[in-house]
Amino acid sequence: MMKNLIKTLILGVTLLASATGTSAEQVNKKDPYQMIQKVADITFKRFANEQAAIKVEPNLLKNIVREELMPYINYQYAAYKVIGSNFKKTNKAERAQFVPAFREYLITSYAQVFTLYNNQKVEFAPAEDFSEERVVSVKTSVIEPGREPIDISFRVRKHKKTGEWKAYDMVAEGISLLDSKQAELSSLIRQKGLPHVTEMLKEKSKRNIEFKQ
Repeated sequence: MMKNLIKTLILGVTLLASATGTSAEQVNKKDPYQMIQKVADITFKRFANEQAAIKVEPNLLKNIVREELMPYINYQYAAYKVIGSNFKKTNKAERAQFVPAFREYLITSYAQVFTLYNNQKVEFAPAEDFSEERVVSVKTSVIEPGREPIDISFRVRKHKKTGEWKAYDMVAEGISLLDSKQAELSSLIRQKGLPHVTEMLKEKSKRNIEFKQ
């Protein structure tokens, strides 16, 4: 059940990128609601335009995720949250190695779930006032014919200095993707150390993207 929930959560990120192309320079990072919808537009249009090439070389999905989606994901903040209570047991050099490994792991995970996309739709809830907020939840519903809608929220965080927003987590059916990854990796970090988990994630990131038959 947990694997299915995690798959649903990651599919939500995929659907974020398929809900609504323009260039990255046109994304308004000062408005979390506009940012989420615009990133969705950009990523899906590229995905659609490169379908033929992707069928021949599925690993191209990694490039799309890396170039179109990841600039709007606060993967360093997410990586530090995953380290969690183990933070003080790690050093700066270890964390500096872990963050890019975690980023590449996310890229591979998102790219693989992209292969599950089958014309699901996303409806965005109306934007709310965020002028006094540091963290907001952009609420959406995943619509698939013949199934009950799935409510998914994207947690977006404002940078104190730049005022720009980036996504760092998502929640579906009450389950946080970030919390799930923390639960998965925290005990390994505690037992075997952060360098071990870093190398493990590097290996996982190397796997090829495959369309399941």
